[in-house]
Amino acid sequence: MLECIKTGMRDLFRSKLRSFLTIGGISIGVLSVVVISSIGEIGKTEINAQMTDMGMDSVVVTADLNNYSGLKDEDLEKIKKIPSIENAMPLMNFVTKSIVFDNAEQCMLWGVNEDAGRVIELLPVYGRLINRGDVASKAKVCVIDEKVALSGYKRSNIVGKTIKVVIGGSQEEYTVVGIVKNGVNMLQNMLGGIIPNFIYVPYTTLQIQSSQYFFDEVVVKMKDDLPTENITKSIERYVLYGREVPCQIKVQNLLKQKSQLNGIMDIAAAVLSVIAGISLVVSGLSIMTVMLVCVNERTREIGIKKSIGATNMDIMTEFLMEALLITLIGSAIGVVLGIAGSVAGCILLGLKIVLNLRMILTVIVFSMLIGLVFGVYPAYRAASLRPVDALRFE
Repeated sequence: MLECIKTGMRDLFRSKLRSFLTIGGISIGVLSVVVISSIGEIGKTEINAQMTDMGMDSVVVTADLNNYSGLKDEDLEKIKKIPSIENAMPLMNFVTKSIVFDNAEQCMLWGVNEDAGRVIELLPVYGRLINRGDVASKAKVCVIDEKVALSGYKRSNIVGKTIKVVIGGSQEEYTVVGIVKNGVNMLQNMLGGIIPNFIYVPYTTLQIQSSQYFFDEVVVKMKDDLPTENITKSIERYVLYGREVPCQIKVQNLLKQKSQLNGIMDIAAAVLSVIAGISLVVSGLSIMTVMLVCVNERTREIGIKKSIGATNMDIMTEFLMEALLITLIGSAIGVVLGIAGSVAGCILLGLKIVLNLRMILTVIVFSMLIGLVFGVYPAYRAASLRPVDALRFE
């Protein structure tokens, strides 16, 4: 085998330019697949991180609001007692308008409690988050996204300033106690403002100002090491037990939606990788062409080798090894360039470096198979030459 590799390497570089061009074609094909698969994996990782920040790795509990039989504080406490639940928080929301330094924009007003930072992972850039004292005292304070501050004051840190929010037709004034950055900020930038600005206030304050003394939802965060298949029945059982006013509970597992989105993204990345892989098939045709030219150029040499004892298998192995070396070298160069490009892009954009190792191994194996398949016919043609005819070839 070692002798075959040495012979293949020697034959490969008889015509350096032709070999390098063929290797370059393989490299470009492999590079395309590696980069596309890496982009898909990096994109999926980033979107998953943003969705986690937004609370998309949680369960949302809603109740039928007929007869004002929504969720209340006692329901929240019942949910928190479920063993498989790590944390839970009440959630109220209104689509309204905010006025920041005379700049009016559409916003989502969220009523939350002190657990918001742990359930939806708000990251304070300046100031603090809503705390237990704010909730207990029904304080008129708020936490806002960076985008809200920038739109009104053209700077991020506006802690201590006041903003106005329209609630029930009247303007309510809130003091800014914190500026946060979360997954919504990136999605707002990506979607060109389709997602409105987010403002967070104590849910108790929002209940008073909206005259709505129940929750729209309860957001539940499960423990990482526990399955969520039976969480729906558990929450329904705990909430409905001993309840005086009957209601219908709806439990929505956002993890399933997240998994479905990941599946769609995987399919899209796979389709794009397959399209990029078509270039490898085209490169396979160039390998066959090059190998046929090599057979034609070395016909007399093949006749000499056969006349001194080389078998058909020896000749076939020699040409197959040359085709495999072309694809191996091309694949190695393509993988190295693809990984280097992906890593450089992640560093420049400040993204987490993620590589789809399974796809990289798959494209290497696939390219080797292409070299083998498209090298079989030239190798067979070389092996089937008769020594007498080969020696007469000019």
